[in-house]
Amino acid sequence: MPDDRGDTARGGIRAVILDFYGTLVRLVEPLPPSHRSLFARRGLTEAAERWGDQWAVGPRDGEEHTAHSVSEQAYRAWEVDRLRRRARDCGVPEPVAGELAVELDRAMKDLRLALFDDVVDTLAELRARGVRVAVCSNWYWDLDRAIEDVGLAGLVDTAVTSARAGARKPHPLIYRAVLERCQVPAGQALFVGDMWEPDVAGPLACGMRAAHLWRADRVVEGVAPPLPDGAVRISSLAALSGLL
Repeated sequence: MPDDRGDTARGGIRAVILDFYGTLVRLVEPLPPSHRSLFARRGLTEAAERWGDQWAVGPRDGEEHTAHSVSEQAYRAWEVDRLRRRARDCGVPEPVAGELAVELDRAMKDLRLALFDDVVDTLAELRARGVRVAVCSNWYWDLDRAIEDVGLAGLVDTAVTSARAGARKPHPLIYRAVLERCQVPAGQALFVGDMWEPDVAGPLACGMRAAHLWRADRVVEGVAPPLPDGAVRISSLAALSGLL
């Protein structure tokens, strides 16, 4: 798919802020165990049916949770307690719900991640051109460790995760946090990501420019949304060089 570039994306960029999952990394096998299998191990088949989608367990996009992000201990306790309460609502008795919540939390974070092929060269070029590189993601507490594990620690200047920022994209709080870390005004930052609301609409509303990453082999069904002023669409991170 050809790149759709607009005049508003040319020049003046001092920081490129990238989403993490779906933009820099992808999930690879072995995949984490399904929630259903963890329920079944305990004979909780009916509760598993009530639970449903294994990923629909976290805070909603755009949700603020600053009260739980005051420390790593507080946030991790909130993560497990959220799972415990949902398990209990699905019919899992105490104290099994507490034990199951701990196992569910561990399984959700046991992810095998791999970089997309265009990541390393692109980030290296950005840094060589003096552009500050940041990652901003709706992720767990230890985003910095995930970045290091995939080999990007030396190519990323700063990282902001929703867990520590106290809000999930597209809440403006997380964008303000990453702009402060980058030490640039919003108008000199380009946000890059594959999700429309968190990575395009949200950054635009905060005054940043945005590049919608629409990878040909990973796009969701349907037609890509029309581009508003201040946004471009790219099919590869390699196209970022031409936007600067």
